[in-house]
Amino acid sequence: MQKIHIYVFLLLTFVTSAVMAQQPAKKILIMGDSLSAGYGIDIQQGWVSLLQKKLAENNAVEIINASVSGETSSGGKARLPALLNEHKPDIVILELGGNDGLRGQPLKLLENNLQTMIDASKNSGAEVILAGMQIPPNYGPRYSTEFKALYEKLAEKNQSGLIPFLLEGIGGKAELMQRDGIHPTAEAQQIIVENALPEIQKFLEE
Repeated sequence: MQKIHIYVFLLLTFVTSAVMAQQPAKKILIMGDSLSAGYGIDIQQGWVSLLQKKLAENNAVEIINASVSGETSSGGKARLPALLNEHKPDIVILELGGNDGLRGQPLKLLENNLQTMIDASKNSGAEVILAGMQIPPNYGPRYSTEFKALYEKLAEKNQSGLIPFLLEGIGGKAELMQRDGIHPTAEAQQIIVENALPEIQKFLEE
């Protein structure tokens, strides 16, 4: 009887392993700007590459980094439909809006563009995670405050995931910023991973 139990256990273990091996990797599409495109550093040192390595430890995950330096929400909105059709991601991370804010573009335009991308992603069957951004207060306290609140508003409205502030613990620290004062250094990339990872893992587990 004991031998039969051992045989059944081994058989179930083999079947479970085989099923898990056949499961396709979950796809994460990242739509971002220079922060995710690795501006000023080796792309392999960027937070997206570090995230891929981290997730590969325990999950079958494929990350498609469709980030472009200088990208705005308008550019992302134009590119997203083709990317959704090509890659059919399970999760879409929207890391856009920083360039809109730095250019002082109307917040209603940013909101509409992000909403369009959220709708397109969800209609394709993907979950959405918004990467919250902030801009310096010298753009005016009202604009800066409303800019920050926009991501929270959209996440709540659409029941989407939210990384409250992608650069938490980095912004304002000269030693973690490149000379332009806008882009994080290679040393700061692991902090970005730590900021993003909890929300991403939550969606992967679901």
